[in-house]
Amino acid sequence: MDFFADERINELRNLFFESAQELLQALNEEGLSLEKNPSDPEIVRNVRRTVHTLKGDSAACGYRELSELSHALEDVLTPEMAKQSGAQLADLVLSAADTFDAMLAAYRNNLQPPAGDSLREMIQGVSSPEKAAVAAPLVPKFDWSEYEQLLITKSAVRGQHVYNVALALDPQNPMRAAAVQLVRNVMQEVGNILVMRPDENASNANVETIEAAICSHHEKEWIEKKCKIPAVVTRIHVAKVDAEPEANTTLQAPVAPAKQKAPAPAVIVPEAEADLLGIDTDEPVPQVQRMAKATSLTSPSENILRVDAERIDSVLDLVGELIIGKSMLLQTLGEFTRRFPKDPLRNRFVDAMAFQQQVLNKLQRSVMKIRMVPVEQLFRRFPRVVRDVAKTQGKDVELILEGESTDLDKSILDALAEPMTHLVRNAVDHGIEPPGERRAKGKPPQGKIKLDAYHQANQVVIEISDDGRGIDTQRVVNKAIQTGVITGEEAARLNEAEKQQLIFEAGLSTADIVTEVSGRGVGMDIVKACMERLKGSVSIHSELGKGTTFRLHLPLTLAIIKALLFRVGERLYAIPLTSVLEITRVSDPDIHIVDRHEVMQLRDEVLTLVRLQSIGTPPVNCKRRHFIVVVSLGQRKFGLIVDRLVGEEELVIKALDDDYVDTEMVSGASILGDGTVVLILNLTAVVERLGRANSGGRNTVGASA
Repeated sequence: MDFFADERINELRNLFFESAQELLQALNEEGLSLEKNPSDPEIVRNVRRTVHTLKGDSAACGYRELSELSHALEDVLTPEMAKQSGAQLADLVLSAADTFDAMLAAYRNNLQPPAGDSLREMIQGVSSPEKAAVAAPLVPKFDWSEYEQLLITKSAVRGQHVYNVALALDPQNPMRAAAVQLVRNVMQEVGNILVMRPDENASNANVETIEAAICSHHEKEWIEKKCKIPAVVTRIHVAKVDAEPEANTTLQAPVAPAKQKAPAPAVIVPEAEADLLGIDTDEPVPQVQRMAKATSLTSPSENILRVDAERIDSVLDLVGELIIGKSMLLQTLGEFTRRFPKDPLRNRFVDAMAFQQQVLNKLQRSVMKIRMVPVEQLFRRFPRVVRDVAKTQGKDVELILEGESTDLDKSILDALAEPMTHLVRNAVDHGIEPPGERRAKGKPPQGKIKLDAYHQANQVVIEISDDGRGIDTQRVVNKAIQTGVITGEEAARLNEAEKQQLIFEAGLSTADIVTEVSGRGVGMDIVKACMERLKGSVSIHSELGKGTTFRLHLPLTLAIIKALLFRVGERLYAIPLTSVLEITRVSDPDIHIVDRHEVMQLRDEVLTLVRLQSIGTPPVNCKRRHFIVVVSLGQRKFGLIVDRLVGEEELVIKALDDDYVDTEMVSGASILGDGTVVLILNLTAVVERLGRANSGGRNTVGASA
């Protein structure tokens, strides 16, 4: 009988996948802690609790392979084993996290999970025979169903001797299936088998513990002696079942065996919730029973809802449409004011619009806060990355995390995982020197990598810094010339910041040896492409011999931005207001040509100018004075020459199909209140194309729509 529809089962499994990722992250962190303090019993107990929870949750969802492997790992997670194994147990825990992650990925995609043979070999290596003597005693569960418990109780009430028997198989025995069959034969000689786990239909290849309930006229000591099978059974537990069932096995409503229904499937209950409901997470509880308890004891503190991200996106889209509607009303109000400046209704319209705008702004901020998550969720994965790469390279590296409470849009956070992994791995591989080299330079043998996040205006800045060897810009330039990325003449005109930016070119790598970590010249290109896709930028600050810092500048959200609108020719453009530093005006005589680029003097610095002109639009007549919009990209500044400023506007970004806009310099579009379409420029791509253009004086960049 199915107690829940397929939708409910899928919902439970989705909940399991979400909670399992948190458990794996905790397992990684606990494994790293165990590596630093291998004999700390509290850490071992934390690891055991995590594995136990994963085992129970996976079993409840029917993922037998993961549950059995977790059970095998749980047996060796004891303080005694930690004292003897040392760092070997930490390696086992971290390898288990990787294996469990691969199994979860297979389950999520409805694929056959990996067997986990290598992990089982590591478990056997830790629990070797010479260490078995001090291992934890066998603690059976005797996880009988209601029907099986009823059968055992009835046999005991009739005056028969009923025993719960648990046998631990020798992990060194290579013929596990034969060992299980031998134990089953011995059990049949001992007495009448009422129930046995695993049953005859189950696979015996990975069985480690056999549990059974036996009705026998023999004494407990005789049964223990009979079950001691050399080279097959290592530990034995025999307990007599009393006629009066224990409190935890009492049946509230006994039912005749012929009418007994199949036991209800188990449901995942987090430990905090289990404590609240009075449920023992170590004992199986039928799903209906747990649901009934949870329904009857609803806590007022349960105020957290799990909401699909698509639902939040739908609400955000509606907020965007409201913002467009607000712009339409403001345009209409402006036209009404021009036509009827003294109409008494005008002030009432203004008050109503001000109130509506205030409520809409609060609604927008509230929805945005729902999408915001702390960057801690991203940072938590990197201690394991640093540890693995450092161990592979034979380096000693400490990772420092700061600014973990800084909030960022969930979609941006997810997209940052891959580029930040490249940056962190490169920092360990290329940046941090080996201990001997660091000592020779007067540095401590342990290198440091720091991840930090903080708000800056309407942006979030994430820094990845190290105290390693820094970037050899001359070597980067030579490699770029060698691979044909730039010519020698172009290299001579580059400043230090532009030379460092060359490392983001595809196929460019200064590594002498290609390893599994880096050296192919593709990682930094991914970083650059991702930042452009997120409408952000990346900057570098590096000192040779002292270290390197990468700064990722990101918008708070990708959905709604405040923008500066301007016209170039007859076309309307917009750029994010966060990128605008200032607006100035300049006359024609103040514009000069240097290295075939237009520049101007802005106070104490030379500013490179970008002249935007739409493709297919006749050139605008030269003016004696121009508007210059000064924008920043990382640590660099540029000036956009525009024809006319329109003003500031809050824009809802709409993605554009490639059939409508065939240039990377436009990142999206928006609709104004009067129905006008405005193109939002991708400043990074605009400046990139300008920097490569050699137009002999005036560079024109445009977008066709």
